[in-house]
Amino acid sequence: MDENQLLNVSEDNSLGRVEIAPEVIEVIAGIAVNEVNGVANMRGNIASNVTERLGKKKHGKGVKVELTEEGIEIDVYTVLDYGVSIPKVCEKIQDNIRTTLKNMTALEIIEINVHVVGVQIEEKSEESKPEK
Repeated sequence: MDENQLLNVSEDNSLGRVEIAPEVIEVIAGIAVNEVNGVANMRGNIASNVTERLGKKKHGKGVKVELTEEGIEIDVYTVLDYGVSIPKVCEKIQDNIRTTLKNMTALEIIEINVHVVGVQIEEKSEESKPEK
């Protein structure tokens, strides 16, 4: 994906152009994914993991946006909570991304691919452990 590539979303050019950077779509999609119950976290790279440990959250982590001739394709890489219905959670992720992007940008998405890259098992808290 070309970093300088912008999406022109303005229909009426009498006042000027409205353009949206692909990074903005990544952030919106990332936030939409994290709103879905059953999502533990998103998969990122080493740089985004280090950045998060330093206190700065990267909302576009685990989201890849590709601009093609046909339209916008989104790939989401996520870790789900143990015990959830994977197909149902993935469908909710797709619906939430599509709805959120449609409301915020008026862009049509041709494809949203959800890649489940792990399952997170919650560890029992210290309070629930039996005393010795």
